[in-house]
Amino acid sequence: MTGFFTLLYKELLRFWKVGFQTIVAPMVSTLLYLLIFFHVLEAHVEAYPGVAYTAFLIPGLVMMAVIQNAFANASSSMIQSKISGNIVFILLSPLSYHAIFFAYIIASIVRGLLVGLGVYWVTLFFFDIPLAQPVWSILFVVLGSAILSALGLIAGIWADKFDQLAAFQNFIILPLTFLSGVFYTIHSLPAGWQYFSHLNPFFYMIDGFRYGFFGVSDISPYISLLIVAICLVAISMLTIRMLKTGYKLRH
Repeated sequence: MTGFFTLLYKELLRFWKVGFQTIVAPMVSTLLYLLIFFHVLEAHVEAYPGVAYTAFLIPGLVMMAVIQNAFANASSSMIQSKISGNIVFILLSPLSYHAIFFAYIIASIVRGLLVGLGVYWVTLFFFDIPLAQPVWSILFVVLGSAILSALGLIAGIWADKFDQLAAFQNFIILPLTFLSGVFYTIHSLPAGWQYFSHLNPFFYMIDGFRYGFFGVSDISPYISLLIVAICLVAISMLTIRMLKTGYKLRH
């Protein structure tokens, strides 16, 4: 396990060395969302009965920060290693593809959780947001960040330059995130848009995570957990397959 822990330490150190950029900056941008929506919509929108809009919004913003930073960590690390050429030292080492996969995934999960915890901690100074079902929140935040970490690896392996990685993030990750119910409950949407929301796997991450805060969700948390777990297994298998075959890494 020495090689695995060495790679994990390298990936953790990579984002920790520039923590102001990788942790503090995403926290500030997420809190700006909260500040703007709090002043504009707090008195006009009620998502759940008895739940203020700001309280409803905070879990969505926390989860959004977690998954976006988990994706950014894995994708940027992989494409930087490819472009600089140091990926060859990882591929030539006696590390299994599973060890490489888990080292990248765990490091990305840690970064996502640090950003999410930072955002939640700051909001506690201004709002009382208790956790009604903390186990559910922990389950969904870990599984959700793992899915986005694996997607980040896929994007980093697939992209040959930073422009392609930016396109993957801007045209796939961001739309799925913003249309997942971060800022609204899907019951406020027309029937057609509700149908499309149920096709978005990010919706189940957000909805399940929010259930851990309020004990209320748009659909059953058990269904959300099942769908999120299936997505994680499928995406992880695809990522490991890409690492094993050396797709765009060895050739």
